[in-house]
Amino acid sequence: MSFDPLTLKYNEAGLIPAIAQDHESGDVLMMAWMNAESLMKTLETGQVTYWSRSRQAFWAKGATSGNVQTLKEMRVDCDRDCLMMQVAQIGAACHTGRRSCFFTGVTIEGEKDLG
Repeated sequence: MSFDPLTLKYNEAGLIPAIAQDHESGDVLMMAWMNAESLMKTLETGQVTYWSRSRQAFWAKGATSGNVQTLKEMRVDCDRDCLMMQVAQIGAACHTGRRSCFFTGVTIEGEKDLG
């Protein structure tokens, strides 16, 4: 039985949030958006492909930076409106050059760079 991406719940723009997590360490690396077609490209090729809202185009992670994400496993949450991907990350996941996009801690006192 094949997977039907249309069984998922997309937002009004036809997108679903996709969280990338390092398959070895469990670290959350980033969150980006996918549409049904980018999701299927990812499943078919094993190369994580997102949908760029700013460019309105497919965004194969690492195509220009070399910081490639290879899909190890994809899961959908219980509400079917969010994806979590276990990935093998080569290089930085964040466009700032950091391993993860989640490097800013937030408390009532303010924000702190956590490295």
